[in-house]
Amino acid sequence: MIIITASLHSLFTETLSEKGIAYNYQPGISYQALLPLMKDATGLVVSTHIKVDSNLIDHAPNLQWIGRLGSGMEHIDTAYAAGKNIRCHSSPEGNCNAVAELAIGSLLSLLRNIHLSQAEVKQSIWQREKNRGTELGGKTLGIIGFGNTGSSFAKLLQSFDVRVLVYDKYKPDASEYGVISASLSTIKKECDIISFHLPLTNETAYFADSVFLDEVEKNPLIINTSRGSVVDTRALIEALNAGKISGAVLDVLENENLNHLSAKEKKDFNDLIQDPRVIITPHIAGYTKEATYKMSKILLEKIGFL
Repeated sequence: MIIITASLHSLFTETLSEKGIAYNYQPGISYQALLPLMKDATGLVVSTHIKVDSNLIDHAPNLQWIGRLGSGMEHIDTAYAAGKNIRCHSSPEGNCNAVAELAIGSLLSLLRNIHLSQAEVKQSIWQREKNRGTELGGKTLGIIGFGNTGSSFAKLLQSFDVRVLVYDKYKPDASEYGVISASLSTIKKECDIISFHLPLTNETAYFADSVFLDEVEKNPLIINTSRGSVVDTRALIEALNAGKISGAVLDVLENENLNHLSAKEKKDFNDLIQDPRVIITPHIAGYTKEATYKMSKILLEKIGFL
């Protein structure tokens, strides 16, 4: 029995049906409701809302594999799973282009005041000079993390006449799509825009902290489409207020459950949404119809069903 807790493309369930493989499709199921189902599970498909910890794994004596729809394995105890001979697969190749497209779209909206001027026009306000924007062409853009999404972002930037610097601790000689491998200090010194494409690990949590943001030299615009905790929210707000950075594109937040924010998180959130230099989207960078199909197909291939 395969337990599916994520909304995926019908290709996945149709393929299972064709092969006579039983499945239980429960997108959005809670952790507690999932536990009693795990006793019969041979496979488990998850997205971000289920934490696959040792307790969940111990409830699944027959589990052979865990499939992550999307990228990032921080909510899966992969080491514990490996100790139980359980294979873990993810499908970051499936939504990397979608993430890159949203990053560029939001970046252009911020640079050209599209988000602000469109809201004004809806109020019958027609202001051209106030909304004079800045072009992306000719800028130096730093990409931190050059995996699937970082490289997809660089690929889409090729037509914008942008100088792209890349820092990746585990890929020091990146040369795809005309990018230039650079040190972190060079990116802080030379970049007009810095975009984060990092998984969330002990190394990357609060990567962009107050020290990082204080060391940037060109008042860059910050993009984060990776994980909310890669950027220290309060440090970002303080950098905006101090003029150290010129704006931010955020598709992710440290706490994305807006109904359960602490007093501090509420203040931070209000500060962000009231700042015209900030664009926030609700973690939709990887959410497209095409990405849903591609991630489902890639997961099927990696598991061995295609």
